[in-house]
Amino acid sequence: MVIDNNRYLQKKSDPTAVQKEAIELTNYVDGMYDALNIQVVLTGLEIWSDKNPINVTHGSAGDVLNRFVSWREKNLLKRSRNDVSHLIIGRQAFNGAVGMAFVGTVCSQVHGGSISTLNGDDVLHHATVVAHELGHNLGMKHDDGRCPQSYIMYSTDNGSKNFSTCSANDFENLVLSGGGNCLKNAPKPSDVFTEPVCGNKVLDKNEECDCGTSQECTNPCCDAATCKLKSGSQCAEGLCCENCKFKVAGMECRPKMNFCDLPEYCNGTYPYCPDDVYIMNGYPCNNMKEYCYSGVCQNFDSQCKSIYGQGARKAPDICFKIANIVGDRFGNCGMSGGKYNKCPTEHSLCGKLQCTSVSLGNLPATSVVINQDGVSCVTSDFNLGSDIPDPAQVHKGTVCGEGKACVDFKCVNATELGYNCDVIQKCNDRAVCNNNGNCHCNPGWAPPFCDKSGYGGSIDSGPTHIDTSLRDGLLVFFLLVLPVIILIVIAVVKRDAIKRKFCRKSRRQRRNDDRQQPRQNNGPNHSSATNSQLATKNSGIFTISHFPAP
Repeated sequence: MVIDNNRYLQKKSDPTAVQKEAIELTNYVDGMYDALNIQVVLTGLEIWSDKNPINVTHGSAGDVLNRFVSWREKNLLKRSRNDVSHLIIGRQAFNGAVGMAFVGTVCSQVHGGSISTLNGDDVLHHATVVAHELGHNLGMKHDDGRCPQSYIMYSTDNGSKNFSTCSANDFENLVLSGGGNCLKNAPKPSDVFTEPVCGNKVLDKNEECDCGTSQECTNPCCDAATCKLKSGSQCAEGLCCENCKFKVAGMECRPKMNFCDLPEYCNGTYPYCPDDVYIMNGYPCNNMKEYCYSGVCQNFDSQCKSIYGQGARKAPDICFKIANIVGDRFGNCGMSGGKYNKCPTEHSLCGKLQCTSVSLGNLPATSVVINQDGVSCVTSDFNLGSDIPDPAQVHKGTVCGEGKACVDFKCVNATELGYNCDVIQKCNDRAVCNNNGNCHCNPGWAPPFCDKSGYGGSIDSGPTHIDTSLRDGLLVFFLLVLPVIILIVIAVVKRDAIKRKFCRKSRRQRRNDDRQQPRQNNGPNHSSATNSQLATKNSGIFTISHFPAP
């Protein structure tokens, strides 16, 4: 959570009072989300006590929101990891809008943010505003026309403290579509801003687990009374915790979603999956024709499909030029001061998305069709409310020309996407660079610089190889070494008995040979005297027998 300088001054420049208000506000919001089984935790608090690093007075709520998420991406996330950030501004509403948020962008480093305005001391009421905007980040749309207006996600501020079934379904859809991966990891105790209390479902300092009160707790690994792990348990929750034990190092905990994404693995000693990492922004993808941005290979066709269905694709460039130079709700390059911006012709591909071969169906939007050269170009206004940015704007990082990409409604050199990694020098040309600037080594090479043999991955992803050395060692010991040791011990213990048994067998064999010797000599076939002599000598009896000549 970020508190702007205006709010800091409203609280008489008292950082303790600001922190207390932020914690109180978060606790109220957390209580509202409890019914959805969502835990809201304050993992960082930044107070702009000197001055605001972004302009929060000029322009519309959308302008300020865009400035905030841009500052978050370039500044805040490098210092403080978070699933979503919220800026509280000490001022009156923006033309009636008390807040604004991107929809379904929790976990996004680019758009994972929201803002709200607070100009009084009614913290409980403002908590409903924050809960509303956070709901948008979690994929929740307005309840208007779907559910009754007496819930948090209704478009008009009504002070409700409860979520509707529509909101619950929206959040479930976000999770099922893979949009909330970062929500599965609990924050580190050292990152939590709260009063430490056992039983509040927040992992505070000196706690090993916290599953709620004794009446609420259903976790078999955690002792609710002490917030300590039960005997024999290594962990109580997390993607790398199973049956109260750490998963083995190298077990994949977050798979690669697409070309621009990277997988993460358990390290064998920690219950949570490493932070989500992906290929550095600006890396070429799709046969060097497009660019990775925020873990996705950005292109017009995929954006059209996400809105209009699988058959949709990018409209011809002329459709973008015709629509986006107008500067209305169906064609623009964003908004400033509550008014739509006209796109200069050279930037028209970076404004409102224009698609063809669409399926409008039950699309909750107003659409217009432009017929150009026999092609029907479609653009839509979703009219989601004053607190939600237009979801039909071309994404940042989308190719708009040879070596160019869209950045903030402008078609600029693709170098502005921020790719700055020399894999030849840094990674020995055996890796790609992730969004932290570290080498993600190819299989066969070890991080951090891919200069030694190994199993691939990066220092951020966790070990990519399942460590079976202990298992293999135990198998060798129990299947090979232990049986040999047992045989040796038996041989040593029983050596006298074995020796006696062997000696008795040898004496018995000699006696049998003595009895059989005369019968052999009187048989019908007789050997020569010399042979007879040798035979009897070899048997240990030194007698010479004489036989008459035939």
